[in-house]
Amino acid sequence: MVNDRQTGKAASRRRWPVNVAAALGGCTLIAASTVPAAAHPGGPGNAMHYVSLGDSYTSGPLIPQQVDENCARSDHNYPSIVATERRAAAFKDVSCSGATTEHMWTAQGTNGPQLNAVERDTDLVTVQIGGNDMGFGSIIATCAGLGFRDPAGNPCQRYYTSSGVDQLKVNIAQTEPKVSRVLQAVRAKAPHARVLVVGYPDLLPDDGSGCFPVVPFASKDFPYLRDTEKQLNAMLRQVAKQNHAEYVDTYGPTLGHDMCKSPADRWIEPLQPTSPAAPAHPNAKGENVMAHAVLERLGKGRGQD
Repeated sequence: MVNDRQTGKAASRRRWPVNVAAALGGCTLIAASTVPAAAHPGGPGNAMHYVSLGDSYTSGPLIPQQVDENCARSDHNYPSIVATERRAAAFKDVSCSGATTEHMWTAQGTNGPQLNAVERDTDLVTVQIGGNDMGFGSIIATCAGLGFRDPAGNPCQRYYTSSGVDQLKVNIAQTEPKVSRVLQAVRAKAPHARVLVVGYPDLLPDDGSGCFPVVPFASKDFPYLRDTEKQLNAMLRQVAKQNHAEYVDTYGPTLGHDMCKSPADRWIEPLQPTSPAAPAHPNAKGENVMAHAVLERLGKGRGQD
């Protein structure tokens, strides 16, 4: 969910946070990453035609090597790893930082609609979308700013709650039909494809503890934001089930490696990254773990839990 166009020379010209909102929004695309059949000769699954749709958690901003400057897409993001491991005959990765569900149908800069990559002979589609629809980037920026004012309280939760209504829960509810519409469109374009909805990894300590000022949220907002992400993932799981798709849990496999952990142990970078990755995004280790969660799901067979 990155709001910048960066990689290579562009990365040196641009600044990742202080303005976290700018680090977590939209960008554009020059060309989709495509792996032809010749790139993966032989082996199991060599007939698979794989398309990856998604936002910056899919594209892997700032992770080497960046293959698309405008979409901040890495050739070591989880779709690329999956395509290599499964020896995909054809692979199109059209994930783009800042993408919302609307970008499945509309252009994102020079990039055409992501759904254009899905064709009738597509065998596998992974979809990781919804975080930007619910305002993930602005939420992080807002809560980080409020945390400095009241580090021992829950100013973020109070900000998003009015008359007993949690606006973030409302945002998630409003995102649900949008994700459902995406899955229905994928099914219409590729009726025989296996469709996997990929959830979001563990960003904050699961026990509700904090790590101010490394992650500058107020102490009582850590459990609130943790629960908000869990609600987002629960919605994605339910939408997948309702639309005869499969859900890939990436939260469980990344537990204990959130952005509060030490640089050696974390798979999600904090708001001031120490490894090549966007703020509050998976680093290369995190993308690799998400790839193996997808591969494990694929190994279970269609429809198996």
